[in-house]
Amino acid sequence: MSRTDSRVHTALAPLAPALQTVPRILRVVLTGAESTGKTTLARALAAHYQTAWVPEYVRHFVEVEGRVPGETDTVQIARGHLAQAQRSLPRARRVLFLDTDLVSTCLYHRYYFGGEAPWVEEQAVRHRADLYLFLMPDIPWVPDPGQRESPKVRALLHDLFADAIRPLPHAMVAGSCKQRFQTAVTQVDRLLNAASATVPTADPSHTGTPHGTATTPA
Repeated sequence: MSRTDSRVHTALAPLAPALQTVPRILRVVLTGAESTGKTTLARALAAHYQTAWVPEYVRHFVEVEGRVPGETDTVQIARGHLAQAQRSLPRARRVLFLDTDLVSTCLYHRYYFGGEAPWVEEQAVRHRADLYLFLMPDIPWVPDPGQRESPKVRALLHDLFADAIRPLPHAMVAGSCKQRFQTAVTQVDRLLNAASATVPTADPSHTGTPHGTATTPA
């Protein structure tokens, strides 16, 4: 080791223990069919845990473009979601809540256009969350022009989401607003406690790669 390398090593040595004990940001996704209360719950959970949350990007897309997405927009929407989530990480404390993720993007692409968007499918696996809170369609359907279709479509999409979520770490969330919030907090606390017990090393490059700190699939 050169004299310069030795000085750098000595200067960085006191920082090593601190860097090794900083937990990474866990990711919790609110997922499910349209009009199931994802945005409301994501906002409430972020306030409860005093952390950041990521709004649904496709809603932003529709509002800005003034139209519903077409087949060729899927990659753009996926990139927009990933960029938005990445920008939110510095504001997050312990956990980041996301109002949908690329699992939804893939599902809607298959439903509306048939087939798969290969790059988006790959990114959905790479950026898989630590926990999915799967919201049930047991609340009244609320119209939202340009964003939602109908109660019938919601029921159909719910079944598709159930199949997509089954192999992922998830918990079902149902009932009144209060019951939904309590169920979600119980599941998130369990995730945070498990992560604290393992004390994972921080990885600044972490982008949601699957790992073993999430709860067991319901």
